[in-house]
Amino acid sequence: MLENIIEILNEITGADEGEIQPDTELFAEGVLDSFGLVQLLVALEEQGAALDAAELDRDAISTPEKIAALAEQAR
Repeated sequence: MLENIIEILNEITGADEGEIQPDTELFAEGVLDSFGLVQLLVALEEQGAALDAAELDRDAISTPEKIAALAEQAR
């Protein structure tokens, strides 16, 4: 799941492969904004891991690792 999330993030942000790491602070480093987050949530929902944006805390989704853990729980 982690590799899949990083791949989705690369597509959304236009980042090069290897640029986004499992511990990259997505918001603090300016990699992801609110529009990108919505795109990510839609992509995850399409893959069967629906996360409710209203229930997400920014700290809980600050890195790809944390997002992957939540997505695994949602499956």
